[in-house]
Amino acid sequence: MRRSLHPLILLTACAAASDPNGNEQPVMKEEVVPDSVTVVPIHHSALALQWNGTTVLVDPHDAPIRYARFHHPDLVLITDIHGDHLDTTVLHDLDLSGTDLVVPQAVFDLLPQDLRSHCTIVANGGTTERKGIPITAIPMYNLSEDRPYHARGRGNGYVVTFGDQRVYISGDTEDIPEMRALRDIDIAFVCMNLPYTMTVDQAASGVLAFKPKVVYPYHYRGQDGLSDVGRFKEIVQAGDPHIEVRLADWYGDR
Repeated sequence: MRRSLHPLILLTACAAASDPNGNEQPVMKEEVVPDSVTVVPIHHSALALQWNGTTVLVDPHDAPIRYARFHHPDLVLITDIHGDHLDTTVLHDLDLSGTDLVVPQAVFDLLPQDLRSHCTIVANGGTTERKGIPITAIPMYNLSEDRPYHARGRGNGYVVTFGDQRVYISGDTEDIPEMRALRDIDIAFVCMNLPYTMTVDQAASGVLAFKPKVVYPYHYRGQDGLSDVGRFKEIVQAGDPHIEVRLADWYGDR
């Protein structure tokens, strides 16, 4: 039987780092689950998950300095080919000795040879287990004809299982049937930005369908600025007050 998720504890990490010019970077805020899963929002689609001595980076991109405290991750999950998910400059800056990369085929095809040697390719619906952590690739794609950015089958969302905690990372998607059909998700990261993924209303509708215990809106900067994540929280909690919506600052240094 799966244990219920206790309320999250918000901690402020003393994790400021300096860039090459000596400028201090913003302090990261850690969201700690008592079951020992630690969530660290980093930037836009990038985050770190830490559990039982294992560090998982998701879509590390933008600037190597952001990943100074995660320089030698155990796992890296990459969802798609776009630059806010696949960034070979950041990947090459990391110490990947002993690191496993889990990627879709389209990402593998764009990687240089030295990075390919670290990869496990997983297609939509496929599963793997790396470093003792089960990983399932979930489809991510656009439904709307006016949003032709993410073809079905190219990228992966992921469900990652840490002990008895299941974490869903949406990647770039709309509220597709495969997302709405998810069950027993403890923590979810759900995108919402136009014109690339989905609206706040679509994201809220999808979340109310699969009912995670905790949801973080992430990947919410689009062409017209930041999505209204406060409204997302209002819609979700009006629809199901048992779903805890966590608003983290993914763009504090913008």
